[in-house]
Amino acid sequence: MRRNDETPDAMSVADRDLMDESSGAIQAALGAARASRSPARALVALVRPRQWIKNSVIFAALVFSHTLTDMSHLVRSLLAFGLFCAISSAVYALNDIMDLESDRAHPTKSRRPLAAGELSVGVAGALGLALALGGLVLAYRLSPPFAALAALYLMSNLLYSAWLKKVVIVDVMILSSGFVIRAIAGGVVIGVEVSAWLILCTVLLSLFLGFTKRRQELALLESRAQDTRAILREYSIGFLDQMISIVTAGTLVAYFLYTLAPETRAKLGTPYLPLTIPFVLYGIFRYLYLVHQRHMGENPTGALYADPPLLINVVLWVLSAVAILYFR
Repeated sequence: MRRNDETPDAMSVADRDLMDESSGAIQAALGAARASRSPARALVALVRPRQWIKNSVIFAALVFSHTLTDMSHLVRSLLAFGLFCAISSAVYALNDIMDLESDRAHPTKSRRPLAAGELSVGVAGALGLALALGGLVLAYRLSPPFAALAALYLMSNLLYSAWLKKVVIVDVMILSSGFVIRAIAGGVVIGVEVSAWLILCTVLLSLFLGFTKRRQELALLESRAQDTRAILREYSIGFLDQMISIVTAGTLVAYFLYTLAPETRAKLGTPYLPLTIPFVLYGIFRYLYLVHQRHMGENPTGALYADPPLLINVVLWVLSAVAILYFR
């Protein structure tokens, strides 16, 4: 009877071994597929062009200063956008070098070119330095104050990668500061004053994205969180939910007050900007839905691309704001 009792256990062990072997074969196949990426495609993946949409914050000053139709200002803003794309790509390349070991332990970041072994550290470092130095030189040619902000953005991100990402709360604030620097740089490059309201809304929205990013990293990685990002041991889901609640309320109130403020109406010459409030409400609520129900948000840009309702809502907000400001 004991043999019969032991047979199922033996079978289950055998089944588990077979499943482990199958899983290992699948992972090996996936790894081989990733390794087959050409060097050119690996270089493109290293600079992450999908993340360049973050640099579109530069155009906020152009739009809200009523100079979108000024061709010289438009060209300067486009050049500033391109230079920030180059500098931000340099940051991604250098960051991947610094985070190489932790990326290899991450379920998704292990697919990055360096972690997957598709590019050498030397190639990534050379490309990162070339983009950074070239971007800063051209930024100085465009505008010295703009170049100073670009250099500040580069240095803050390098400090983040080297040290500040290990300091609780400060790590999210540094990520947030990158959006603020972009917003101010967009005004500096065309010589217009950046509204304090714009800065406030940018700070709160970027903190919202930063805290939801940390929450999803912690939720998705669970026990492996500390192996891939040591700072996650300082956070908890409950604490991050409280921070998200605070910045969500702050973001909405700040935008509502901005659109309703008498000085905004006087400066922009229109009382209809509050008509964009529904798009902001839906966008925030939709993103929270993606975080809590769809378990997205670890990569905010990826969430935007992957969710058509959210992407359409952002486009409609931009179109409605432009229509209200320029076709009144």
